[in-house]
Amino acid sequence: MKADFGEISGSDKWKTVEPINKGWSDDKKYHIVTNRGMELQLRISDISKYEVRKKDYETLKRLDEMDVLISRPIDFGVCNSGKHVYFVLSWLSGEDLKDVLCTLNNDEQYKLGVKAGEALRKLHSIPAPANYSLWTNRFNRKIDRNINKYYACGIEIHGADKIIDYIETNRSLLENRPQTFQHGDFHIGNMVITQNGEIGIIDFDRLDYGDPWEEFNRIVWCANVSSVFAAGRINGYFENDVPEVFFRLMALYIASNLLSSVPWAIPYGQEQVDIMCDQAGYVLKWYDQFQTFVPKWYLPYSNCIGQ
Repeated sequence: MKADFGEISGSDKWKTVEPINKGWSDDKKYHIVTNRGMELQLRISDISKYEVRKKDYETLKRLDEMDVLISRPIDFGVCNSGKHVYFVLSWLSGEDLKDVLCTLNNDEQYKLGVKAGEALRKLHSIPAPANYSLWTNRFNRKIDRNINKYYACGIEIHGADKIIDYIETNRSLLENRPQTFQHGDFHIGNMVITQNGEIGIIDFDRLDYGDPWEEFNRIVWCANVSSVFAAGRINGYFENDVPEVFFRLMALYIASNLLSSVPWAIPYGQEQVDIMCDQAGYVLKWYDQFQTFVPKWYLPYSNCIGQ
């Protein structure tokens, strides 16, 4: 995708434009510095994504008044003679949390997890539009797709039968779930830590509405790096009062995500497939082959470091 920035409002005042080569999206992303030193993020998408990006922009504007450290939407429009959609956001300065976390002690890791959980709880304060279809219908269809794609992909996850058994046994938990705003990919890889030690949330490319607790399906990537951070994320979200049904649902969402991860990884090569299969093995150990619903790494508030 070759981008021409001339049609983007304010681009004549940009001093530097550097590509961002991170993430899995086929969009083009850039770090921009203006003549006045302001930092921005630019995302360029194919025009076929116009309605999706317009919806994303409008949804992110709903977060403008929220006390959460995120990139704020600034501008949206069409460029390159109608071939592309652009999306300009404020730049969130900080270091990638996944690179910093292991340099911190357990107490610091836990407290950052609490902050991440508190931020997620705030994001979930925005309800889904009233016309959204019932969650139980939506997610049961997703489960069916994930199971079918797993069987069709031709790659075996050792212990997949245990994963699927847990899913089938717990589908009823999806009934009467609330729906709220979702970040869509909430894990340590989409967080930064600022110079002041605050957690910033980035990359809202998969934002959606749904059961807020589904957002914990990616916590496996947090637990891989720091189990105390992952525990802090849960305790911070629930203000140290975690209901049992949450753990049952989190296990369901993680299980469903495990099945979809292998077919997703295939186009990206054997290395990614191996990563996803290894991850499934770790998760099966955490859950004793899904004979339990609380992962082994979880620490309740009363047992946490520094408390």
